[in-house]
Amino acid sequence: MKGVAKLIFPLILVLVCEVNGQRRPRPPKKRPPTPAPFEPVEPTELPPPLPPGPPSIFPDCPRECYCPPDFPSALYCDSRNLRKVPLIPPRIHYAYLQNNFIDKLSEESFKNATGLKWINLDNNRIGTVDSGVLEKLESLVFLYMEKNHLKEVPPNLPPNLEQLRLSRNRINRIPDNAFNKLDHLLLLDLHRNELNDADFKKNTFRGLKNLMQLNLAHNRLHKMPPSVPKAVHQLFLDENQIDNIPNNYFKDFSHLAFLRLSYNKLSDKGLPKNSFNLTNLLVLHLAHNNLTSIPYISQTLEHLYLNDNSIEKINGTQICPISLMSFQEPSSDLHNVPRLRYLRLDGNHLKPPIPLDLMMCFRLLQSVVF
Repeated sequence: MKGVAKLIFPLILVLVCEVNGQRRPRPPKKRPPTPAPFEPVEPTELPPPLPPGPPSIFPDCPRECYCPPDFPSALYCDSRNLRKVPLIPPRIHYAYLQNNFIDKLSEESFKNATGLKWINLDNNRIGTVDSGVLEKLESLVFLYMEKNHLKEVPPNLPPNLEQLRLSRNRINRIPDNAFNKLDHLLLLDLHRNELNDADFKKNTFRGLKNLMQLNLAHNRLHKMPPSVPKAVHQLFLDENQIDNIPNNYFKDFSHLAFLRLSYNKLSDKGLPKNSFNLTNLLVLHLAHNNLTSIPYISQTLEHLYLNDNSIEKINGTQICPISLMSFQEPSSDLHNVPRLRYLRLDGNHLKPPIPLDLMMCFRLLQSVVF
């Protein structure tokens, strides 16, 4: 019996050691070190430029842009996260560079752009324009630079421009003689900038003999700008702080058809009686002002917006461009009656019904918002 015990005891001891050995934690395997995150060569807050595209059939096409084979005069560089304007080939007439991060226009980029007629630089970060870069683009007709960081109208603009769009910048200065050579300019858009009365002098618009549309809406004007070109067809001054219109301000505006003065501070006191008695005026916006009565209008006006003022009553006899006596006898001849077709008066202190003398005068009215 003692012999058997001597044999069993060592066996039990071996089993206990093996079990204890299985419960001992094994040392963890060593993992390879985690590589450090990739560091760009030039750290920037902007997204990286897109990689260059495949070679073009045009050897002079910048690799960061696209030159369509079926449109050899166009250059598409839009929405490519560009920091600067690439070298524009002389064959290009239309350059699309909008929606990038360009902050400067340099002469180097445009030194060969002798054929450029149309360029879109909207929605960039342009704050600097080299003094000679635009002047050399003698063929340029359309220049779009909306939604940038400009603080002044660019200098030395090309003389053949027909459209200049500079809205949604930070412009608070118009250099002297900025528009003097722009005889062909038809459209000047400066809305949503930081222009005030001091920025407009008597000679600011000198040279704009053929200007048809002037947009100065959403600036910081308290007065009507002086010496606006008399050739304008459309004048937009809404969303300023204008409180009066000088007597005879529109006297020589024989082509003015669309006038917007909504969202200002105009009152009856600040409006001379015949301010809007203009032969060719078709559309007049005076909404969101401080008017208490309807101003006298011309016989040819077709659309009148007077909503959201402080008008309490309407006297159709007083505002009618012609005498109501001419309407005594029914007549099918409407050739000489006032042309007003749309009238908006909601947001005032008026109560229905619409006055009969108003309807008697404006017989062509198709819609009255009351």
